[in-house]
Amino acid sequence: MANVNAAFESAGDDPPAYETSFSVGEHREVRPSVVSAFGHNTLDRVPRIEHYRNAGSMSGHRAVRPSLQELHDVFQKNDGMLETMDRIEGSDGTPSEDVESLPPQNQGGVVKFGWIKGVLVRCMLNIWGVMLFIRLSWVFGQAGIGMGTVVIALSVVVTTLTGFSMSAICTNGVVRGGGAYYMISRSLGPEFGGSIGLIFAFANALAVAMYVVGFAETVVDLLKEHDVLMIDVVNDIRIVGCITVVLLLGISVAGMEWEAKAQIVLLFILLVAIVNVFVGTFIPATNSKKSQGFFNYHMSIFTENFPPNFRNGESFFSVFAIFFPAATGILAGANISGDLKDAQAAIPKGTLLAILITGVTYLAVALCVCATVVRDATGNLNDTIVAGFSCNSSVACDLGYDFSSCQTEPCRFGLMNNFQALCKDNIYTALRFFAKGYGKNNEPIRGYVLTFIIAVAFILIAQLNVIAPIISNFFLASYALINFSCFHASYAKSPGWRPAYRFYNMWLSLLGALLCCGVMFVINWWAALITYALEIFLYIYVTVKKPDVNWGSSTQAVTFINAVNNTLTLTGVDDHVKNFRPQCIVLTGAPKTRPALLDLAHAFTKNYGLCLTCQVFVGPKSETVPEMNTSMERHQMWLNEKKRKAFYAAAASSTFRDGVESLLQASGVGRMRPNTVVIGFKQNWEKAEAGDVQNYVGVLHDAFDYEFGAVILRVSEGLDVSHIVHAQEEMQRQTKEQLALENEGGGKKGVFRKSRKQSNQVLTRVSVNVPQSAQEAKVNQRLQEASTQFQKKQGKGTIDVWWLFDDGGLALLIPYILTTRKKWKDCKMRIFFAGEPGRADQEKAEMQSLLVKFRIKCVDINVIDDLNNRPSAQNWTAFQNMIEPFRLHEGGKDTADAMRKENLWKITDSELDSFDEKTALQVRLNELLQQNSKSANLIIVSMPIARKGSVSDHLYMAWLDILTKDLPPTLLIRGNQKSVLTFYS
Repeated sequence: MANVNAAFESAGDDPPAYETSFSVGEHREVRPSVVSAFGHNTLDRVPRIEHYRNAGSMSGHRAVRPSLQELHDVFQKNDGMLETMDRIEGSDGTPSEDVESLPPQNQGGVVKFGWIKGVLVRCMLNIWGVMLFIRLSWVFGQAGIGMGTVVIALSVVVTTLTGFSMSAICTNGVVRGGGAYYMISRSLGPEFGGSIGLIFAFANALAVAMYVVGFAETVVDLLKEHDVLMIDVVNDIRIVGCITVVLLLGISVAGMEWEAKAQIVLLFILLVAIVNVFVGTFIPATNSKKSQGFFNYHMSIFTENFPPNFRNGESFFSVFAIFFPAATGILAGANISGDLKDAQAAIPKGTLLAILITGVTYLAVALCVCATVVRDATGNLNDTIVAGFSCNSSVACDLGYDFSSCQTEPCRFGLMNNFQALCKDNIYTALRFFAKGYGKNNEPIRGYVLTFIIAVAFILIAQLNVIAPIISNFFLASYALINFSCFHASYAKSPGWRPAYRFYNMWLSLLGALLCCGVMFVINWWAALITYALEIFLYIYVTVKKPDVNWGSSTQAVTFINAVNNTLTLTGVDDHVKNFRPQCIVLTGAPKTRPALLDLAHAFTKNYGLCLTCQVFVGPKSETVPEMNTSMERHQMWLNEKKRKAFYAAAASSTFRDGVESLLQASGVGRMRPNTVVIGFKQNWEKAEAGDVQNYVGVLHDAFDYEFGAVILRVSEGLDVSHIVHAQEEMQRQTKEQLALENEGGGKKGVFRKSRKQSNQVLTRVSVNVPQSAQEAKVNQRLQEASTQFQKKQGKGTIDVWWLFDDGGLALLIPYILTTRKKWKDCKMRIFFAGEPGRADQEKAEMQSLLVKFRIKCVDINVIDDLNNRPSAQNWTAFQNMIEPFRLHEGGKDTADAMRKENLWKITDSELDSFDEKTALQVRLNELLQQNSKSANLIIVSMPIARKGSVSDHLYMAWLDILTKDLPPTLLIRGNQKSVLTFYS
């Protein structure tokens, strides 16, 4: 028989004909100790170091253990087998709804904006703002026309690249409310979106303070000019700023419609002011204006202002840092994406046009001012040049004014005048309070109030020179992630990335992201570090919190690509015994119904191997397939919520055995395929239908046929808690219904009124009182406690490993993995194995040597040299009573054949005689387990194998039952007879 699994060492799977010749370095033999240890001849081998040697080992021959086929098939008969329906209760469920895919609800009276009023106007208002009228002349006075133009151009390049990336993202599907946060989170995932969303929201609140303080400074300057200050400059700024922000809050609370009307008024005022700048440059200058440095258009003024003239320690980078906040308004339209009629069309058109218009405006205003205003002026009408007075070489001298005093003391005039969707996603649960909306436009009034409080706090400080760079860095961080989102989505090549906006390039987006990051450090390196530190902290927080959201991000797409590539890479390399890891199909049914089985399997697969929790839906295809499909996502979500690193898989079939066989054949891909079946012990086998028992044992036969290892867990109290789970779910359902009824007619809640907490009294009133006796309640209590025992930290104790047969080492590897786990680290391993009488010391030394070579530690090694003793009469009688209902007492020879044909599943007398020694071994093993391992935390025992067609299903179940009866949690383990351990480097 060919070796069908090249992942392990070739074992020479020849049939057990001992006269057959073997290759050099391999030999088979029947050791006397095998007969002596078990009392009968068996193909099974006790663990030996020779089984793990390489074929060419110089230190000794490699012994070849029998193959799984030899153990399983050598006496196979072609008797027909009963097949009955093994119905397993499924689970109800409805497919989860994707909130993002739901169409918006139509609400009467909702105000929606077009691209002009909703995007273009908002962006222009935010970009023009304070910088245009207060700082632009200072920027060009320091940097000159040449480098000043570079400052504007660099800002426009950054915003334009970001605008292209944002346009691509927002045209790749419906854009809901949330603006930059929505786009980043839906593209890169909640980790990036959550971190930048909070920073961006805070930056917007601080930006309110910055703009209001800029406005207040201008008003206070006018008050000072007319000598009508209320208190002093600083306190007047605070007073004017607070009054202004209160008015702004009132407009916001009034609703989007009023805010839009206020926008038009503000835009009109701004346009008038900008036009006034251009018109003013053509009006002939008066003597008063000339004293302040304004002389109308003169080429000499333009020429003098062209080169830079940095003063007071300023440089190109510091000047750029002061100007760049003017470019932080391009997201104003995207921020109200939920209030736009067609966000996909409005955001690209309005944003890019706003960048163009404002960029041209800034440059035009700067050039006009630089061509008409000198750098320094005193404002003193007496500073005209008298006849015969020598003056410096500045243009002002040529125009008749001496402003040389500005070189020794500050002047107030001339170019150098220096005037100073997150919450709804529940990523940060503490901010959920602010997600509540009010009115027909779902206005976030609570958020407005929070912004108002933050703005007032910084307005009262009245010194934003230190905070302003951080604000700019926060905005730039948003721009960087928008650009990176576009690049990442393009790089991932996800089929879902199909933006309608075509005028973008992934490499330009990457350049935009790098440029934004570079500008952050240019503006202020320590502010950039603070911003990155906050982003990293919030990213880690959201990553650890793992919000229950799925937005189809490009991060998921790249993860998928990497997973496929890594799987393909693994496929190109042969498996090696050193890299073997248990990869399990765990037959839990619905995962929550057998938690103990899942917990223990998860304990030795977590971070080591693949774990598939599998359920078989038995019944007609028309009924089982829909039920299976609706349960897939729900059960996987439950596994994720319980932090189980496992996958849920299911199959629909007419019988339980056929369904499991489908899973055995089809599960996994490439090297990521299961190699071990984990199943719970069938506790009710004595009362079950013959077909159910046959299906259960048939699963083990199939596992061996497909060369899987097999693991059976037995817990005395049982594993199935489905009836308890169903009762709890019914209680929760009734609780929700009761709460819904109580909340009806409760009236509207105030802006800051919290929802009432669920009362425990409600839970008590609607709790399900399942009719049950006191004894049943006690049994259910013990069952529930047993079902969670592997979720708790295991106290100091032992894991007793009864390594009776050399199955390749799986029975030793699994307990070793358990001892490396945090919950099991206080448990020590004890090894028990079969030995020949009179050779205990030698056998123990050999096992000790083997474990040392495997680097597996244990606290004790025990040689069991009396396995071949007959069990006690009492235990033997108990076993006979166990199988009595399933025996076929054949009677006379004439009736025997007829009885066997009618009861193929029953245990015949001849079968009991043939397997008397093996049956006695299982009873004897239980006695030894009771004597030596009754107090162990967990027992691992080599699983006996039943030959197909020779050992009846009920006899095999009786073996497993009597072997594990009245013991602590017990694992029966049988590998696939190929090495999973090695001592070679």
